[in-house]
Amino acid sequence: MLFSLVGEGHKDQLFLFTSIALKFYKERGQITDNKIGIKLYKDSLPSSPLLFPGKVTVDNSGDRLVIADTGHHRILVVRKNGQILHTIGGPNSGRKDGRFSEAAFNSPQGVAIKNNIIYVADTENHLIRKIDLELEMVNTVAGIGIQGTDKEGGAKGEEQPISSPWDVIFGSSVSGTHEDDVLWIAMAGTHQVWALMLECGKLPKGSDLKKGTCLRFAGSGNEENRNNAYPHKAAFAQPSGLSLASEEPWNCIFVADSESSTVRTISLKDGAVKHLVGGERDPLNLFAFGDVDEAGINAKLQHPLGVTWDKKRKLLYVADSYNHKIKFVDPKMKNCATLAGTGEASNVVGSSLTQTTFNEPGGLCVEENGRLLYIADTNNHQIKVLDLETKIISMLPILCTEIFDVVDHPFIQNNKTANIPKLPKSAPNIQLPSLTVTPGQTLQFLLRLSLPANTKLTEEAPSSWFLTAEGNEWLLQGQNPSGEIEDISHQPLISLQLPSSCLSSEAVLSIKVCLYYCSKDSSACMMKGISFSQLLQIADTNQGSTAQVELTYAF
Repeated sequence: MLFSLVGEGHKDQLFLFTSIALKFYKERGQITDNKIGIKLYKDSLPSSPLLFPGKVTVDNSGDRLVIADTGHHRILVVRKNGQILHTIGGPNSGRKDGRFSEAAFNSPQGVAIKNNIIYVADTENHLIRKIDLELEMVNTVAGIGIQGTDKEGGAKGEEQPISSPWDVIFGSSVSGTHEDDVLWIAMAGTHQVWALMLECGKLPKGSDLKKGTCLRFAGSGNEENRNNAYPHKAAFAQPSGLSLASEEPWNCIFVADSESSTVRTISLKDGAVKHLVGGERDPLNLFAFGDVDEAGINAKLQHPLGVTWDKKRKLLYVADSYNHKIKFVDPKMKNCATLAGTGEASNVVGSSLTQTTFNEPGGLCVEENGRLLYIADTNNHQIKVLDLETKIISMLPILCTEIFDVVDHPFIQNNKTANIPKLPKSAPNIQLPSLTVTPGQTLQFLLRLSLPANTKLTEEAPSSWFLTAEGNEWLLQGQNPSGEIEDISHQPLISLQLPSSCLSSEAVLSIKVCLYYCSKDSSACMMKGISFSQLLQIADTNQGSTAQVELTYAF
């Protein structure tokens, strides 16, 4: 070993020492500069509508989930059955306010929703963004777009530099007249918890603050595992997850403090920061991690990223990311135990919670009624749903939809609002042999699709077929362009009657199918798609009144 640098802030020394070492050993021929072959991980990503989802939250006043689809740099608002209601941002990173179609994020993480307003921790833009679902607009409410080093704050939100915000939750100030008038922020970059005042109010042990003020609430800014009765003298180490328990006797914020591998609490009465589980007593030791189900300091976690409070059972759930587990904590007894996961980084939905596996889960949330726990299984690129009453776990099917562009044609004009499922990028496109047809003839497409053994169509996610004829929409005028597939053993016959006067002698018709299916024990759900392209040669010939085409494929 030549040298050792511990902690942060050593960039200049690191570059200096490394350059000297490289020069020294290269001159002696003791270092080679052979290129190392690199295979990008994204080349082997599974087919999924999500890419490294970081956080998920539930709208307790409705039927909606908000997902930070971090790898796609977007926010998804979906129904609890997985149907996408809004896609905001993506697929590429950027920084732009405006309408949903033009807004851009950069690796967003934390999300919080109330009514039709969503706040987003836009992590790599170092911003807090506000999404208005009614106006379909995105704007910036905190941060200047570059990483800040300020550890005090106090400026108006959009003038205040911030650093790597990782999670956000609603809360209430001490003297405010509005409910949920504070947005608490896990400011991972400066190892602190900050507040953005959504209305005028006062924080514990603080003075009156104006609406829009963004400032430090707890944490000195030093990267430590230090608890203290005074919030500014406490210290965190990359806090990455927040959850609120506003009821007595808790009245606190729970903090997933990742680098110290602890869960901590911040009192909403006086700001006191206390230890709950994990870590060790030495505030400078950030390496007291492990996987031990015990109580208090004897419990061990490894890089927890998310927490959520179940007020029905008075339990705190923890996304213990590097242990690939979901754990629960009884804050009264400080007991910590495994709820789900084996500790192996894989993707198995087992017959029991302890047989199910995760891969670095990063976020989680529980419904207001305490029934369902939603888990952002980050490296498996999916949202898992854990029924806390039946102990059954499943995958949330994300039902992709898009709306066709409106062109100046009666068929499209009459179907402006039709939602058309969007097939996965991996969906095969099968070119069918050319077919000669006659104007006025009826085409019948017989679906002959086969699912893998021991699977069934998902009842909660309707599978469907639909017809498109890009550039030749007149083919579909007056026709029914879509329908559901309710039973794989009785697949529909898709009929299309050609117009009696055709506008072209050649056209391409696409028959697309989107299937949602599960294993028969409903433990794992998948989405598959396929597209058939049929070239039509249109001529006045003595063809029969009906032409049939079989569409055969086995998934």
